[in-house]
Amino acid sequence: MNVEFFVLRKNGGFQPFVRRWAQRQGFTRNSAFAKGYRSVRLLVVEDDKDLNRQIAAALTRAGYAVDRAFDGEEGWFLGDTEPYDAVVLDLGLPKKDGASVLSEWRRAGRAMPVLILTARDRWSDKVQGFDAGADDYVAKPFHIEEILARLRALLRRAAGHATSEFRCGPVHLDARTGRVSVDGNPVKLTSHEYRLLSYLMHHAGRIVSRGEIIEHLYEQDFDRDSNTIEVFVGRLRKKLGVEVIQTMRGLGYLLAAPETKDASSKQPRADPSARD
Repeated sequence: MNVEFFVLRKNGGFQPFVRRWAQRQGFTRNSAFAKGYRSVRLLVVEDDKDLNRQIAAALTRAGYAVDRAFDGEEGWFLGDTEPYDAVVLDLGLPKKDGASVLSEWRRAGRAMPVLILTARDRWSDKVQGFDAGADDYVAKPFHIEEILARLRALLRRAAGHATSEFRCGPVHLDARTGRVSVDGNPVKLTSHEYRLLSYLMHHAGRIVSRGEIIEHLYEQDFDRDSNTIEVFVGRLRKKLGVEVIQTMRGLGYLLAAPETKDASSKQPRADPSARD
């Protein structure tokens, strides 16, 4: 495999990342791909280049950061080394078949949801995919809308949510339409602000580090700067006008509904404007 490693300094330490096949991706840092609304990071492993491109383009338009691979070895490596939120995996891959790739991921403890694609009609092939660890499947030919709907469902279940709508106190986010409101009043956000809020809403009630936010909001070949997260958090707090994003010093950020006056008077609160 033709892989070039580089090291990115982040949060006082060094973390390895993999820079791969940028020319083959066909995207630049200033393209719409790099600027779209993203809440989670996905991997598409499909050897048909046209189909791979169509799926990736549709996912990008829907608001996801997308990496692509074209054979089983490349797909296995990316899935084993990068923190994807979900994977679209073809079973009929060259070099290493999809079922083997998935089995190895699961044995290694990789638990991200996987949607398998198959052109095979036999029920035994679908059973093999599920036994390998698949969460859902789509048979070819298919409509892109079905891929999007099934991925939304997998992501919701993985985050413990039953619908595409997320609420935290007065803040409401509809992941299907990309709309945000506070107390029923629409809030206009930039792409960066929206995808940050979306990720925090998916993980409400849990402390999320800046490093985790960066890894899940940007595709593999995108420049990542942890300092920009503080800027987006500040802007987001100002636009929302409610204290739902708390800074947990030294740890990261926590999205939680604002405390009531009675509750806030009894115990100290995290400083919403503090730097982590």
